[in-house]
Formats: sequence, structure tokens, C-alpha cells
Amino acid sequence: MSLWAHFNILNYLTDIIDILIVSYLIYKVIMIIRGTKAVQLAKGILLIVGVWFLSSLFHLRTLEWILNNAITYGLFAIIVIFQPELRRVLEQLGRGKLFSRGTVVEEQHKQMIESVVKAASYMSKRRIGALMSIERKTGLNDYIETGIPISGNLTSQLLINIFIPNTPLHDGAVIIRGNEVIAAACYLPLSESPFISKELGTRHRAAMGVSEVTDALTVVVSEETGGIMVTKNGEMFREISEEQLSEMLQHELNNPAPASSSFLNWRGKHHG
Repeated sequence: MSLWAHFNILNYLTDIIDILIVSYLIYKVIMIIRGTKAVQLAKGILLIVGVWFLSSLFHLRTLEWILNNAITYGLFAIIVIFQPELRRVLEQLGRGKLFSRGTVVEEQHKQMIESVVKAASYMSKRRIGALMSIERKTGLNDYIETGIPISGNLTSQLLINIFIPNTPLHDGAVIIRGNEVIAAACYLPLSESPFISKELGTRHRAAMGVSEVTDALTVVVSEETGGIMVTKNGEMFREISEEQLSEMLQHELNNPAPASSSFLNWRGKHHG
């Protein structure tokens, strides 16, 4: 093989590596800004770029001139607008986490689990009834529309405050998507299963109902007993502890393989 052929192969390999690195960096940035306001800003920027491309294609000179100037000066605006996200990227790069697989998602799940478990534990001790449904692959938009929009950052304090008795939002379900409380006072479908214990109330039937038609994880705190229950895929797990709730959420959201033996033992004892 000639030297020129070797040179061409080296160029191809360099291009492939270059494309893979850039693609991976773009993917990690998208994962970092996912679930933040930056997503909506990014959509707006893509829309402007699309209009600019069309104006250039169809020779709309005035519109093209306006957009050219907007894009030129907009680069400085982007630095200001995306300052929190850029800082987060640099912080993760400095900690060596930018190239860790699934780090961002795992951190989001960790924050979600801590908030839900802390809120459930607080309300359980005080017998404050609660119904919290965590959206996964199956969308819950039909049920979100029945409630009151919140669109607030997920914290244990927000969850507790929503379910304080005799407040406007305490009756109904909270729907959680990522690290955001999407809506409160939502109506979930009630299960009509004859196998549900008669001692369980509307919250428990709603939790079972939504688990039968979606893949959502739903956490219930009983107002009568303070007991914590989780439903998923038509299954009910009753009277679980704070530690067991944390373990189950970690298992379901992070999906480790294999499951821990303690989880399997607890699952066998408390499924019903």
C-alpha cells in the first residue's frame, strides 16, 4: 500500500474520531441542560437558525440581513443567557464527571429520591395524606391536565407544603417529571380491582389505577395510619420503611443489575 493511501486512511480515522468526540460532547451538554429553562431557549435559537436558512434559500434579503445581525450579536447574548448551564458544564469538567456515563441522570435521580423520601417520611410521622406519582416512559399529560400547573423545582419542602391539610392543593395527586413538580391536585384513574383491601381509601385506589395503565411509580402516605405504600405495574407494596422506599426508588429509576438481595427479600415480604 502506498504512502498516499496510508495518509488517506489516517485522514478518515481522524475525521471519524473528530465527529465522535463532538457528537459525544453535544450529547453530554444536552443531558446537562435537559429539564432546565435552557431547553426552551435552545428551541428558540434553533427556530431562528431555521428561519435564517429559509430566508437565505429564498433570497429574502431584508429578513436575512436582520437575522445575520441578530445571530452575530446573539452569540454574546447566548453566553449571558446560558451562563448557569455553561458554569455547570465547566464544574463537571473540573470534577471529571463530564465523561462519566449517566452521571447527570444519576444525580437527577438521586435528588428526586432524596426529596420524595424525605417528604414521605415527614408526612408519614405526622399522618399527612399524600399521593405522588413519578412519570417514567409513559406520559401522564392526560392526568396533568386535570390538575393545577406548578412547574416548580422538586424539593421535599414543596411536596410537604402541597399536602398540608385544608390547603387548596392537598386533595389529589402530585405529578413529578424529572426534578420538577409538574402539577398538583391531579385526578388519577381509580382501580376497580376486587383484590384491593377494603381498608384502603381513594388515594390507594388511585395509585393502583394509574399503575395499571402506565409505568409510573406512585408513592402513597396514608392519612389514617401514616403507612407508606408504592405502586408500579399493577403491583402494590404496603407498609414500607423510609429505607425500603429509598431502595425501591433507586432500583426502579436507576435499574441496577442485578437487584440487591435485600430488595428482593423485602419485595417478597411486602407485596400484596
